[in-house]
Formats: sequence, C-alpha cells, structure tokens
Amino acid sequence: MFKSLVSVVVAAVAISAFVAIPANAAEEIDAKVQVCNSCHGENGQPIAAIIPNIWGQQQSFLVKQLHDYKSGDRTNPIMAPIAQGIAQQDLRKVAAYFSTKSWPAHAAGASASPPNGIAMCRACHGQNFEGGPPAPRLAGLSYEYLVSAMRNFADGERTNNLDMPGFMKALSESERDAIARYLSAL
Repeated sequence: MFKSLVSVVVAAVAISAFVAIPANAAEEIDAKVQVCNSCHGENGQPIAAIIPNIWGQQQSFLVKQLHDYKSGDRTNPIMAPIAQGIAQQDLRKVAAYFSTKSWPAHAAGASASPPNGIAMCRACHGQNFEGGPPAPRLAGLSYEYLVSAMRNFADGERTNNLDMPGFMKALSESERDAIARYLSAL
C-alpha cells in the first residue's frame, strides 16, 4: 500500500513539474530535464533506491528506454507519461544530457568474489560492468533497482530486451540476489 502511495505522489510531482515548465523554456533541454531530476536527483542521486541512476549512464541505453516508455514497449505509471511528453526529436538530446554527466560517486562496498552467473553479464555490460552500446552500466546501481529489474525480466514483466528474460530465467532467485549485491557494491 505504501509503495503504491509513494508511486502516486512521485507521479503527481513529476507530472506537475513537467506542466509547470513555461512554454518558451519548454524547448530547452535544461528545462525539460528538471522533470527527470525530480526523481533521478539533481546531483545524480535518485530520491529512492528503486529509481536508477541515469547520470553517466550509456546514451544508447537511455535513448532506448525513453523510446520504449514513449511507445509502450516498457511500462511504468510514472515514466510512460513523462516520456510521452518528450518530443521524438528531443529523446536523444535528453539522453545525451544525462550520459555526459559524471556517474555519481558512492562508497564502494566490501569487495567480494564475483558470484555464480555473473560471467555472462560481462559479454554485454563490459569487464567492469560499466556498460557500452547498447548495454547499460550496472556497476554502482542500487541493489533494490538491480534485483527488481532482474526479477521483472525473469518473471516476464519486463520484455523490452530480447535476451535478458532468458538470461534471468536461467538464474535462481538467490543467484540474481547475489549478482545484484555484487554489482551495487562496485
């Protein structure tokens, strides 16, 4: 109940922030991304652990996610209306804005041995899990976001990537949990 209430409040704040942008400033990317900062953070630190860092994230990944929210290929009651409010020609500009920011610094967790199943992640997400076209950076994303995203792929709730559902279904819940803990500590 609390989680859904938080979602409704966050959506209302984000949508009202988008509507509040003056018409003459709406064409400026700096003004448009203020809506994003409402949840993803003005300093790159999201307001809740379930919200991903987007500062310094791979531009190609951000473009794809915005496109998928806009088209309905990925659903989220907060992100879908926001993405639908971004003009098609501005999707790349918004993604570029965030990809050029520095990845937010955080205290690295205790180093641990890479968990079972993580080797397959390196093929797309890079040796140090910092991503690259088209895969997102995973290193340093929050445990809460990572474990939720992996579970959503495994359960078939998230389908905007053809490979990830199969990879995540092949892992046990405890393996996904260990991978999320490991990546969040990087």
